Amino acid sequence: MRLESVFGLEGRTALVTGSSRGIGAAIAEGLAGAGAHVFLHGTKVGGAAAVQERISSSGGTAQELAADLSAQGAGRDLINRAEAIAPVDILVINASAQINAALADLTPDDLAFQLSVNLGSTVDMLQAVLPLMSARKWGRVVSIGSVNQLRPKGIVTAYAATKAAQHNLIQSQARDYARDNVLLNTLAPGLIDTDRNAHRRDADPEGWEEYARTLNWMGRAGQPEEMVGAAIFLSSQACSFMTGETVFLTGGY
Repeated sequence: MRLESVFGLEGRTALVTGSSRGIGAAIAEGLAGAGAHVFLHGTKVGGAAAVQERISSSGGTAQELAADLSAQGAGRDLINRAEAIAPVDILVINASAQINAALADLTPDDLAFQLSVNLGSTVDMLQAVLPLMSARKWGRVVSIGSVNQLRPKGIVTAYAATKAAQHNLIQSQARDYARDNVLLNTLAPGLIDTDRNAHRRDADPEGWEEYARTLNWMGRAGQPEEMVGAAIFLSSQACSFMTGETVFLTGGY
């Protein structure tokens, strides 16, 4: 069996939310490199232009759809806009809101923002896309979770709770759609060196390095590109007998 037939994504269309930077951008470029046409997503028009240019210059195809996923119904609208162009075979739910604060210090707006982006838009997108994938008898949903969904840190209590709830949604829908070859799984990173961590890293480089050294067995932060292989696996025919599961990429955390 040729690897291309197992891991290749030629003829597939993927929508990767939050793909203007970080893990989402790396996954979008990886899926395009595997042959998928990719819908890029950022909050603002033009936010993913650099990613689109990198994909195009590498011989792939991509186009951008902007949406503020904190707005009510924005997730459903995003799916509908993509489907009007091409069927969404692969949905990577990567966009998320993370406010670092203990639960006692979160304002109602802080909590509402994280709930709307991390859970509300996820429900919207799943409600819109899963029946369509089911009718086509093929689909992949990859939810980008977090090690915090299993081992929450106090500073991200609300974020961790939304990630645990997000995986609960993935599991429930994985059961309901498995017989239609629509497979839903979670990819849960540990500490990844993205711009979300840039302030902490730049403010105290030595402290950042020490934190990364003691956090996992590998003694370092992961890179966004190290999430790509697992994302391609979960998006492809290679994961044809796997659904409702979590793949942890944590360096041994």
